Amino acid sequence: MKIAELFYSVQGEGSLVGVPSFFIRTSGCNLRCAWCDTPYTSWQPEGADLPLDRIVDEVKAHRVHHVVVTGGEPMIAPEIIPLTERLRALNLHITIETAGTVFKPVACDLMSISPKLSNSTPRDPWAGQHERLRINPGVLAGLMAKYDYQLKFVIEHQRDLDEVRLLVGSLEADTTRVILMPEGTDRDVLRERGVWLAEICKAEGYRFSPRLHVELYGNRRGV
Repeated sequence: MKIAELFYSVQGEGSLVGVPSFFIRTSGCNLRCAWCDTPYTSWQPEGADLPLDRIVDEVKAHRVHHVVVTGGEPMIAPEIIPLTERLRALNLHITIETAGTVFKPVACDLMSISPKLSNSTPRDPWAGQHERLRINPGVLAGLMAKYDYQLKFVIEHQRDLDEVRLLVGSLEADTTRVILMPEGTDRDVLRERGVWLAEICKAEGYRFSPRLHVELYGNRRGV
């Protein structure tokens, strides 16, 4: 499996924010978000091909109860199913962070689905492919039906909320599982957007998520 990085940190986003977790970041993605904060897993995929035994040994070297499989897009990794089954055998809580464009019958305790809004669409030459793939209603519905889930949206402008409302409504999603998070890797930008985004969450019943890892460590790899 091509791995960009393995590291121990705290979960920075979503409903488990602050929980100490071991992160397995796969390399490779079927999307090309304009604001991608891990371009080394998508625009210019980096990493090493590691056997599953090596990955599992790295996890076991840390006293953790939570493991996060992220990317890139981990659901396109060829060995994602056996990896999650190996993690399940260790009695770990497994979160998978995915854009929700691909379905695989993985072992998972929390499917953290981040559907990409139109604010993610890049300029050519990737715009067509990205726009075609970024929302797959059938896959989203399938993941939500099979797994405990959260829907995490990256919000850049207040107008992005129109798309969120439409998608949440069409999927008949539980609004308490909908999480809004400000876009950005600059602390000042995150704080400014977080102020008005938190008010929207209060008004509409969504959850607000900070980007705790950015607040703690800045925009760095391996944290």
